[in-house]
Amino acid sequence: MPSPPPLNGLRVLEFAGLAPGTSYPSFDKASTDTPTQDPSQASSSPTMAPQSCASTAAPPPTADLLTRHKSSIAVDLKSPSGIAFIKALLPTTDIVIDPFRPGVLEKLGLGPDVLLGINPGIILGRMTGFRRDGKYKDMAGHDINYLAVSGALSLLGRKHEKPTPPANILGDFAGGGATLFQGILLALLERGKSGKGQVVEANMVDGSSYLVTFPRMLMETPTWNRPRGENLLDGGSPFYDTYETKDGKYMAVGALEPQFFKELIRGLGLEGKGIEKGREDRNTWPALGETFTRIFRSRTRAEWEKVFDGTDACCTPVFDYHELRKDPSKEGDQRPAVTLRGSPSLALSPGPESRDPST
Repeated sequence: MPSPPPLNGLRVLEFAGLAPGTSYPSFDKASTDTPTQDPSQASSSPTMAPQSCASTAAPPPTADLLTRHKSSIAVDLKSPSGIAFIKALLPTTDIVIDPFRPGVLEKLGLGPDVLLGINPGIILGRMTGFRRDGKYKDMAGHDINYLAVSGALSLLGRKHEKPTPPANILGDFAGGGATLFQGILLALLERGKSGKGQVVEANMVDGSSYLVTFPRMLMETPTWNRPRGENLLDGGSPFYDTYETKDGKYMAVGALEPQFFKELIRGLGLEGKGIEKGREDRNTWPALGETFTRIFRSRTRAEWEKVFDGTDACCTPVFDYHELRKDPSKEGDQRPAVTLRGSPSLALSPGPESRDPST
């Protein structure tokens, strides 16, 4: 008999904010209340502001996209009654998530001393973009800025091109939200031993910097000691790159190891040309990349899938989310990021009925 979900029974009080605020789906098995700072400013992003809809057409999607299993409460945090309301929730709250700039909760009279004074078991998770004690602590910023000062952004991009921001995935959600969530879990483990809550601080600069530990260390080795876009894993290698197909779609190649590279060469029809022997010779990479580019453009993506599906060539199609949403056979059925075999959890959308739920 499966046990209850591991976070079952926890109550999370999360103040609404921009990404990764109000975006902790890992807490979706806990009970989450999300008070907004001001009823008239449920979204403070100029590009995600609520829109009026006077027609009979379906209304535009809400700006709060990641709020599954969350209750939303509009609270005026600048009024005494609003602050009193928040304080009344604290005795039965396990976790508070603070997405504001440093000092905002303190100015509201809801700083760590106040929260822990009301409930010594509370875990206060505090997320900022820049470090709380650093040079940029009083400045506004977004994902691209945090990646920039962390050094991570300098790694991303093609040769002789400017650094390329990876949407807002790396800083907001990986270096930010996922890092804070990890810290909160550690605090929960500690509370299980001591019974005491504590403050958990995370910022997107240090979180993003931690995520690039591996490539940062590789810079001291021949694997990554060249300028951006000229290394093995950043687009410099022809066998770790993407290629356009005849129909304008793409295939991704990651044939790093010799045995996988051999399978790739076989699939591309390049056997017997001695290419495998010169794989590690960087002087051959530009010409080899041109050869790969020409060959991949000779067939459609679907045709290349027939060639490489089921092989160890490390060559796969690049799907976009419109395709994944329409076709679950392309692994588009959303599932929990982590599966606990002894605890129940549901997929975000129904999967194929034929799939064995135990696998």
